[in-house]
Amino acid sequence: QVRLVESGGGLVQAGGSLRLSCAASGSIFRINSMGWYRQAPGKQRELVARISSGSTNYADSVKGRFTISRDNAKNTVYLQMNSLKLEDTAVYYCNAKDVWNNDYWGQGTQVTVSS
Repeated sequence: QVRLVESGGGLVQAGGSLRLSCAASGSIFRINSMGWYRQAPGKQRELVARISSGSTNYADSVKGRFTISRDNAKNTVYLQMNSLKLEDTAVYYCNAKDVWNNDYWGQGTQVTVSS
């Protein structure tokens, strides 16, 4: 089993920055890739960014503004969010996929961007 705990959400003005963290524990040796998803009210959950060995990918809407990274020594993945927009407001979820393609989710952290 893999446990994911997110932190770092909050309220920020448009144009500001936030950094989300996701700490993984448990059977982390099973993890193949990790990512961040978000879900805004009334919308489906969508992929924001993903990182696996040596590669990253981003949703078009966040390219150039968000950066995903990881610290293997701390079993932690980060999402640095810059130039935040109102439309970035959502609950952000950390995700891990294991080698059998099972999904694990964190509890979510709210990000609210105000004008």
